[in-house]
Amino acid sequence: MQSVGGTIVECNTAYGGSRASSALHKQVAADHGFTSFADFDLMDEEGEVQWPVTGGKRLEYAIVGSHAENYSDWLILSHFKGHAMAGFGGAIKNVAIGMSSPGGKVYVHSAGTRTSGSIMHSDQDAWLEAMAEMVTAVRDHVGEAHIVYINVMNRLSVDCDCDGNPAEPDIHDIGILASTDPVALDQACIDLVWQAEGNESLVRRIESRDGLHTLEYAAEIGLGSRTYNLVDLDA
Repeated sequence: MQSVGGTIVECNTAYGGSRASSALHKQVAADHGFTSFADFDLMDEEGEVQWPVTGGKRLEYAIVGSHAENYSDWLILSHFKGHAMAGFGGAIKNVAIGMSSPGGKVYVHSAGTRTSGSIMHSDQDAWLEAMAEMVTAVRDHVGEAHIVYINVMNRLSVDCDCDGNPAEPDIHDIGILASTDPVALDQACIDLVWQAEGNESLVRRIESRDGLHTLEYAAEIGLGSRTYNLVDLDA
């Protein structure tokens, strides 16, 4: 972060907890050491803005923290792991939920049906599709040449880091992947999970939530490609 002169950005959560208010969220960031090496910006602290979704069937726009307008270049750093609702969390989910304001988070989770209330939604595939559409809005607004995505594949639990009591990981350390294509990046991570020893619980989690539909739909709407060339920089 210091080498690129970057700012760590976040938005408050929509489900309570210590990251639901700006003051407590900043304290969490400080307690975990993030403010010791970079500036930390809660993008929704002063409101939210809408970035249009073109051609979406779930969303009309993305609702992001207003400070997102202050940044021209983005490095999306994600911990790839399982997730109780999405099946897995990688680059697409990190952008779709992480950049969304609390109201935007509800809007994505509810597949565009509301901006307040519960994040639970009865149509699983609809909310997976909404995540992909939200990321297209970010790409179109920022410009795809201004975004790089990095997925860290270590300590891969079936549960997300947002879970207060996550299951211990069965897959410990695969590596770090990067791409300018979030679909290719997440697909490569999925493929590596499918090849990994001890993957049974994470594969079950992803399949039980129809998690691969996120990538299927993201490719369908042109967010990226599920085909890729995996280049090993250590080779």
